[in-house]
Amino acid sequence: MLRYLVDPANAITTSGIIFSGLALRELLVGQPELAVAISLWSMLADQLDGVIAGRTKNRSPEAAKIGKSLDGFSDLIYGSVIPAAVVMSLGGGELTSIIVGIVLLVAGALRLSYFSNFGLTTGYFTGVPLSYDGPLLATLLILRPWIPDGIFVPIVTASFLLLGCLHVSPLRVPAPGRAMYLVIVAFGTTASAFLAGRVLIWT
Repeated sequence: MLRYLVDPANAITTSGIIFSGLALRELLVGQPELAVAISLWSMLADQLDGVIAGRTKNRSPEAAKIGKSLDGFSDLIYGSVIPAAVVMSLGGGELTSIIVGIVLLVAGALRLSYFSNFGLTTGYFTGVPLSYDGPLLATLLILRPWIPDGIFVPIVTASFLLLGCLHVSPLRVPAPGRAMYLVIVAFGTTASAFLAGRVLIWT
């Protein structure tokens, strides 16, 4: 089985899973900002693996099948498990944050199951992709110093309750084009550097 990880696209997907593991470690030691900073690289790996897969010549059908499943598991971890864990952690074990975390997990699993069976519809996703969760978390954490403590957690939980519902909604979202990919890469790298710098340098 390990030989399938030599495939370039699968290797990139695997690197995203590794980043997710490192993000979970930071979350467990009480560093949500650093966890999100690292998890953004999982999102970037997810954007890149499809591009590499399409450009890999003579890619075996077996590697492609493994890659499709591996990509789904990677999406679930960085796009659902980590956001759910961050929301629960920020909520300090409050019932509302636990419920929202569970909603994110169920919505993420259902959305990916739907996508794996039906895929894109004429260039559109059905429901908001899980790749929106990381950037939203990063944005909220970047703005955290300017948000009063008493309303920051309610804003996070409300935002992700809405996003969880949008994941499984019939909303049609266009698949990203080249320009959007550039925006995603620019935001991911910049937000990651900002959050990591705030934790490692400025504090």
